[in-house]
Order: sequence, then structure tokens, then C-alpha cells
Amino acid sequence: MVELNSLHFSVLSDGMLNRVVSRRLAPLGRVARSLHTSRPVRSAGIVQHRNTDYNNAETPFEWNEDSKSKIPFIMSKYPEAYKQSAVMPLLQLAQEQNDNWLPLSAMNKVAEMLDIPAMRVYEVATFYSQYNREPVGKFHIQLCGTTPCMVCGSEKVSEAIQKLLNIKQGETTKDGMFTLTEVECLGACANAPMIQINNKEFYENLTPETAVKLVDDLRNGRAVQVGPQNGQKNCEGIQGKTSLKTNPKPVCRDLDALKAELSKPKQQ
Repeated sequence: MVELNSLHFSVLSDGMLNRVVSRRLAPLGRVARSLHTSRPVRSAGIVQHRNTDYNNAETPFEWNEDSKSKIPFIMSKYPEAYKQSAVMPLLQLAQEQNDNWLPLSAMNKVAEMLDIPAMRVYEVATFYSQYNREPVGKFHIQLCGTTPCMVCGSEKVSEAIQKLLNIKQGETTKDGMFTLTEVECLGACANAPMIQINNKEFYENLTPETAVKLVDDLRNGRAVQVGPQNGQKNCEGIQGKTSLKTNPKPVCRDLDALKAELSKPKQQ
């Protein structure tokens, strides 16, 4: 057995990992098979920040009045000594205020509010795919590509949307209306395939045809139905509701009767 000295494979690329294994096996006259490692899922784009005219430390960002009114409620959820735990909801608030993307100056503002190094905020923003560190369209289509959605047809849905909008995964339409991104599981597997728009609404039980209609309705300002797109109610199957048809009554003990029972003198 060849020991690899507890190497942290999660930080190695496929090529680096293969070279490490090959060097360890070479003295034994053995050839290593090619190894595959999954690509870590982090926020879209490269991890490192690149200054641009529209995104740098000098890019103006200040909390607007609506955000200011929401900040005290967010901060009230965390003890003063642990207020850094509010980093995720504050980043989300900043993103929602700024047309659904996070400039560097917004991250710095969050760090300043929480009295933590800016790097702590960058680490969060670059890890989670819910944060967009580059501008996205008015409607950010986040299409789930994980196994249940894939098995139920997410690839066909993706192809239909790409054809309609004339863009590929990760691109934005020329009019700035739509960005299409493939994301990992969004927790609506029972109603696969599905998409999420702007980190909020779910649109489920999609087909290529209903996905095209949904996007076309959004583009033309027509009202859209959130949730299942096939007439299904919530997560009910084709048989409808089969259990929990009545509101269960709470099971409560009669505490007065219990107290009276306990107060009786014990028989010898």
C-alpha cells in the first residue's frame, strides 16, 4: 500500500493529483490510473478580484433607506459578541439593493459594519454561489443541474432557454434582461426540473415548452405563476392529497388531573 502522507486532495487539480500519485507509484514499477476529482462549487467566476471601471474599491456604495430599515432586524438575531454571523444576510441585502450583484465596495461596507477584516467577507462572497460578484441580468435564471433535475429533463430545459435567448450558460443577453447560470441542488427535487430566479422564486415541474413560455412572459412583462408550471398543487402527486387530510389535534396532557393524582397519599 502506498501512503500519500495525508495530502489535501481537495486543493489539488486533477493534473496535480495524477502527477503526485504517479511519482509515488513509479519506484514500484506501477502505473497510476487517471484520477478524477469534482470541481469545487463556488460563486460564479474566478475567486480572485480583478479591478474594473465598474467594480473596484472606489465604486460608490451606500445603504439606501430601505436597506437601513432592514439592518436592525437582521442584527437583532445575533448576540453583539457574534455579530459577524450576520455577514451572509447583510451580503444578500447589499446584493438585492445593487441590482442583484455585489461590488467590492459593498463587501467592504459589510466588513466595516461588522468590524471584521474585509478578507473574512471576501471568503464568504467567493464561496457561495448565491452571491454574484459580476453584474447579471434583470432576471437571473438559476437552473438546477443536479441529478434529480437532470434525470427529469433539466438539460433539455437548458437547451430550450439557451436557444430562445441566444446565450450559453453563464452569459447575459445583450439587452441585459437575462443571465443563465447552472447551479447545484436548490432543494425542490420532488418537483424537478426547476429553476430559481433572482435567488427567490421557484418555478417547478418544467418542460422545454413551459420554460420557454415562462421566460417569454417575463421578457414581455406578463404575470407569471410561481411554483409548479403543470397545474400541480405544491408537491402533491398525481393522486392528489392522500394523507393529513384533517388538522391533527395537539396531544396535551391534563396537567390538573396529573397534579391531583400526584398529590394523593401513597398507599402503604
